[in-house]
Amino acid sequence: MHIPDNYLSPATCGVLFAAATPVVAISLSKTKQQLTKNRELAPMLGICASLSFLVMMFNVPIPGGTTAHAVGATLLAILVGPYAACVAVTVALLLQAFLFGDGGLLALGANIFNMACVMPFVGYWIYATLKKHGHDRLGVVLGSYLGINAAAFLAGVELGIQPIIAVSANGQPLYNPYPLSIAVPAMMFAHLVVAGVVEAFFTYVVYAFVKKVAPAEIYAPSRATSAQAAKMKNGFKYFYWLIGAMIVLSPLGLLASGTAWGEWDTSELLAKMHAEHLGNTLPHGMVHGMSFNAAFGDYTVPGTALPLGYILSAVTAVLVFLIIGKILMALGTKHEQLN
Repeated sequence: MHIPDNYLSPATCGVLFAAATPVVAISLSKTKQQLTKNRELAPMLGICASLSFLVMMFNVPIPGGTTAHAVGATLLAILVGPYAACVAVTVALLLQAFLFGDGGLLALGANIFNMACVMPFVGYWIYATLKKHGHDRLGVVLGSYLGINAAAFLAGVELGIQPIIAVSANGQPLYNPYPLSIAVPAMMFAHLVVAGVVEAFFTYVVYAFVKKVAPAEIYAPSRATSAQAAKMKNGFKYFYWLIGAMIVLSPLGLLASGTAWGEWDTSELLAKMHAEHLGNTLPHGMVHGMSFNAAFGDYTVPGTALPLGYILSAVTAVLVFLIIGKILMALGTKHEQLN
């Protein structure tokens, strides 16, 4: 679901960046308010960003030769609220794009809008609605399943409208060459059949575990956050164990062969276009578009075997997120002392 650069027109990227910006800005403001009431939310934000980053490393095979992955955004919304979840997933997407080349830089607004704005709020709304009627577990499953599929649908539409809104003088697509009739079904098949099930399973398992061993970690708007803070700290150890296990197991994501639909590099796309009789040359906008080489592209570390590079990439990202959480907590403590 990470849309690369040059698959969307600059105009599309600009519109989606503009759409995501106020959502992220409001989420930052709301999260800051939460932090003033509960400093323990700061390290929890680092934990949540780590969980989202790690779960996206576990690619699963899709019939037809492509892959997909879960995102974890609804789980984060259940743990820290939708606003803080939006911030955590945004941070994870930023690191993925700039350090690991997963998702484009110009397309960052689109990826943030789909996965950090739409997904956690849709998923949490479904969960909260069903929870009010005493069906919290059903809300977890449906919220996470429908949340990721809502994001996938939008990604399919964004890709599929390109042959309509961005064409050359002779009517040829300038960016993604696949129309809505192909892009939307391809995205929805992968997520309705496989990725959505994985997302719901992961969310439910972690939710059930947290509810049993550390229920204070589950977000509740009406709960007094000051009273919740001490209990939250005691539950962190369970998340550290979970993160450690996911890091060790992360190379399992390499077992799924194939590239996610719509995330091919130029050589893969050209081969697909040729095989599907869509042309023998890449769209003009893709050939002359954005080019960025990340330091650890595709989660590889130069000079190391691919599985070890995958683990080192995961460790690096988690350390960055946890350090950010510690810094936020230290700043919150300093602010309290000054007041």
